[in-house]
Amino acid sequence: MSEIQFDKIGLRVGLEIHQQLATGTKLFCKCHPTESEEYSTKFTRKLRVARSELGESDPSAVFESGKEKTIVYHGNPESSCLVEQDEEPPHELSPEAKETVLIIASALKSNIFNEIYVMRKLVIDGSNTSGFQRTMRIAQGGNLEVDGENFRVETIGLEEDAAKLIRDSSDTREYGLDRLGIPLVEITLEHVPGKPEDFKKIALTLGRLLRATKRVQRGLGSIRQDVNVSIEGEPRVRVEVKGVQKLDQLEKVIEYEAKRQHGLKIISEKLNAVETERIARERDVKDVTDVFRNCKSKTIQKALNEGSVVKAIKVKGFAGMFGFEPYPGIRLGKQLGELVRFYGLGGVFHSDELPNYGIEEQEIQQVRKILDMQQTDGFVILAGNKKRLEIVIESIIKRIEDAKLGVPAETRAATITGETVYLRPRPGASRMYPETDILPVIVSANELEEARMRVPKSWEETLLSLQNQYELNSQLALQIFDSEYLDLFETICKDKRLSPNFIASILCGTITSLERRGMDTKLLRNSEILETFNLLAEGKIAKESLEIIFESVMSGKSKSIFDAIKEHALGAVDEAELNKKLDELIESNVKIIEEQGIRSIGPLMGLAMKILRGKVDGQKINQLLENKIKSRIDKK
Repeated sequence: MSEIQFDKIGLRVGLEIHQQLATGTKLFCKCHPTESEEYSTKFTRKLRVARSELGESDPSAVFESGKEKTIVYHGNPESSCLVEQDEEPPHELSPEAKETVLIIASALKSNIFNEIYVMRKLVIDGSNTSGFQRTMRIAQGGNLEVDGENFRVETIGLEEDAAKLIRDSSDTREYGLDRLGIPLVEITLEHVPGKPEDFKKIALTLGRLLRATKRVQRGLGSIRQDVNVSIEGEPRVRVEVKGVQKLDQLEKVIEYEAKRQHGLKIISEKLNAVETERIARERDVKDVTDVFRNCKSKTIQKALNEGSVVKAIKVKGFAGMFGFEPYPGIRLGKQLGELVRFYGLGGVFHSDELPNYGIEEQEIQQVRKILDMQQTDGFVILAGNKKRLEIVIESIIKRIEDAKLGVPAETRAATITGETVYLRPRPGASRMYPETDILPVIVSANELEEARMRVPKSWEETLLSLQNQYELNSQLALQIFDSEYLDLFETICKDKRLSPNFIASILCGTITSLERRGMDTKLLRNSEILETFNLLAEGKIAKESLEIIFESVMSGKSKSIFDAIKEHALGAVDEAELNKKLDELIESNVKIIEEQGIRSIGPLMGLAMKILRGKVDGQKINQLLENKIKSRIDKK
C-alpha cells in the first residue's frame, strides 16, 4: 500500500506530559525521592475487583484482575515509608511541589483554581499499593506557543508518580517503592490535527519551558508523554498510548499508531463486505487438546506439560482476514497475539499462518473437522491454564467481533522501537472519587502573585544565558540544555580546572555516541560521571581515558569507574615514565626514522597510542614524540 497521508485519514493527537518535579521530598511524605541501590523490605498484595456503589465494575480493573497476579513490593527506609506501603495516612501536600506547579501554570497563562481537591484515581496494574493514585486538578486553560502558533492547554494537574516496575512474570509483578509518590506535574494539551513531526516539536517546546524553571527532574524516566491518537470515523475513537520517554520515539509512535488505526479501519471495511456470524461458545469453541498431544509445536508442548488445555475457536467468514496486512506489520492476527500475551499465555495461532511453528497439515485438518468448518471460515488456537483460558477466550471473541467496528478504544504501551502494544481496555468514566484523608488545599492570592513573579525567562533567554556564562557555541549550548545532563554539567563546571566546552562535548557527544552503539546509560550513574571528571581535574587520569571508562561501564564489562580504570590500567603516567616509554619506542624503530625522517611521526604515533591510549593526553604524546624524533635527526 502507498505511504500514509496523515491529513487524508484525519489524524488528531493530544499530548499528556508527565514531568517529575525536583523537590526535596515526595508529594505526601518527607521521604527523599532517590533511587535505591538495595531494598531491605518486601511485602505482597493481591489485586481484586470491587464494584462501585452503582454495582458497576471498571473494565480495565476486570481485565487486570483476570491475570491473577501477585504483586510484590520492595522498599528501602531511605526512599519510602509507611505512606508508600499504604499503612499510614498521607501527610500534608508538599509546599515545594505546590509552589512549583503554580509557577508552571502561571508560565502557561492557565486559570488557577483557588481551592484544590485531592482525588483518588483507580490504578489497576499494581503500581500503587493502595490501588489508587492521588491526583488534583490545579488549573485549566492557557496556551503554549510553538513557532508563533498557540496550542490550548486543557488542564494542569499535580499527582503522585507510580512505583517503579522491576520485573513482570506470568504469576508475579514486582515494584520498587522509591519512585512511588514523587510529585508529577501533568499537562494535557488539546486534541489537534497535524503530522507526527508537529507533535514532536510541541513536546520539545513544552519540555524546554519546564526545564527553564530549573524546578524539574532530568534524566531518563523523569518525563513521560502519554499520547491520545485518533483518526476520522463515527464515532471518533481515541486510543491512549502510554510511556513515551524520548522525542524520537514519540514521532515513531504516532506514525505507527496512525497506520495501525487506519489499517484496522480498512480491515473492518473488508470484513463488513463478507458474510460473518457472531461466535457462539457452545457451537464454535471446542477442546482440541487430544489433536495436539504429539504435535511438534514447542509452545503447545510446553503448555501441555504444565497441565494446560488447547482450545480452538471457529470464526465464520474469516479465511484470509487474520493475516491480511493493509500496512506492513498491521494485521488482525498480530492484535490477537498482543492481547493473549498480556494474559500471560505463550501465544495464539490462527488459520492464515498455518501450517507452521510445528503445527502440521494433518492437525489442521482434524481441527477443521471438529469445528465443522467451511472453506471460507477461519480459526484461532489457544493453549493455557483451563481457568485462565476461559477469560482469554471471552476477550478474544470480543476482539474479533469488534474488528468489524474498526478501532477499539483501548490503552496501549509504547515500545522502544516506536510501535505500540496492547496494555488494557480503556478505563471507565467513573474512575475518580474524592480523597477522604486530605483537606481541600487553598491557594491564596499572595501565593498566586508570588508564582507569577517567579515565572522564569523563556527557554530561548535561558539558552542564551547558558551560552554566555560558559562560553559555549549555540549548538553545544542547545545540546546540553536539551540533554538530561544540564544540572550535572553545571555541577562539574564549578571546578574551574576543566573546560566547559570539553565537559559538554563528553556529556552530549561521547556518552550519546556510546548509547547509539547500543550501550546502556542507566549503568552509568551521574555520581560516577562526576567522580570521573574529578579524577581528570586532579590529573589522575587522562582526557582520552573518559571514553574507555564510560564504554566499559555502559557495556556492563565493569561495575564501576574504578573497576574500569583498574581493568584497563588507565592510571596517569608520570613525566619520567612517559619519556622512558617514548625513548624505548624510538630506539626500537630507528630504521623507520632513518628511512622516513620527520614523516615517521605518523607510524610511531600509532604505536605510541597502542601503549599509552587512555593514559596520557594524545596531543602531549604527539608533541613529545615529534621533539624526540627531530632531536634524533638533528644529532645524526
